[in-house]
Amino acid sequence: MEDKQLGIMRVHVQRGINLAIRDSTTSDPYVVVTLGSQKLKTRVINNNCNPVWEEQLAFTIKDVTDPIRMTVYDKDRFSGDDKMGDADIDMRPFLEAHQMELDFQKLPNGCAIKRIRPGRTNCLAEESSITWSNGKITQDMILRLRNVECGELEIMLELTDAPGCKGLGREGSKKTSWMQTKQLD
Repeated sequence: MEDKQLGIMRVHVQRGINLAIRDSTTSDPYVVVTLGSQKLKTRVINNNCNPVWEEQLAFTIKDVTDPIRMTVYDKDRFSGDDKMGDADIDMRPFLEAHQMELDFQKLPNGCAIKRIRPGRTNCLAEESSITWSNGKITQDMILRLRNVECGELEIMLELTDAPGCKGLGREGSKKTSWMQTKQLD
């Protein structure tokens, strides 16, 4: 079976908010981001429960149904790292925004294309907007971490095409859309 690369998802891990204390008075957090079999991590920020990473991690999209999993850990020098919560992101609403029949170039900068409300099926702490900004479609979100007493992550998603990727072209374009690809499989 051939690997179908549909595009590159850039996950901008911006900061942690009120992360759990796992050492005596603070934590040394880092984030592991997983998409399918791909796994990348941020650097460790020592002694900080409100870390600012401002790191960009890039993943190849092969299956649009794979969630992006964010897991926060506390780095421990002499024992195993402590888990500080996790959150999943369903990429489909973001990818569907790319499929919309809009002339994005005519939209004003900062225009919201779609809004996603927090609910039982997502980890959003507040409403998230998918926006047209500086010639790109992005989604800023604050994720409430699960399986922990407190903590949130602020991130941004951005999709880019890459050489050799099938792309996520819109309906009616020359590229096959990801929705059509799923129907063909």
